[in-house]
Amino acid sequence: MKVWNKVELGIDFVSECLGRIGWVLILFALVFGLSDVILRYIFGQPSLWISVTIQYSMVLLACVSGAYSLNKGSFVKLDVFYERFSPRIQAICDIITFVFAFMYLYVLITRGIEAAELSFIQQETTPTAVPIPLYHLKAIIPFGAFCVLLVVIKHFVQDIRTALGYENR
Repeated sequence: MKVWNKVELGIDFVSECLGRIGWVLILFALVFGLSDVILRYIFGQPSLWISVTIQYSMVLLACVSGAYSLNKGSFVKLDVFYERFSPRIQAICDIITFVFAFMYLYVLITRGIEAAELSFIQQETTPTAVPIPLYHLKAIIPFGAFCVLLVVIKHFVQDIRTALGYENR
């Protein structure tokens, strides 16, 4: 169990780092979004690249924030019945939903890798006045899904331990 505790700490560390990257991306979008509005409406000089990079950062934010949000328990749940269950029954419900989460993440990772490979081969860029490479972004999508999978596996092991009565949630 000592090894698994270290694995859990590693997963927590990775998700925390991704959360901090998410905060930087939010600040980036805020600062550059405001500057784009100022450039456009006050100075009459719209930017060719700011709106595209903000969209890029929002996709990155979606990729990196999933593991952080799941690890912190920030996802929205339908707690109508779930909150009334005992911790053991909650863990059993979570074990059942793990199968669906795993299947979804497996498809996202495998198809994401295929899309990223194709994008790298084609050297895909944005179809705008300032061509920004997209292949880096497409490579981050399966990476983000893999990080979410790590958190899902961590929770799965905790749920198994709870369902078997080894520890409380």
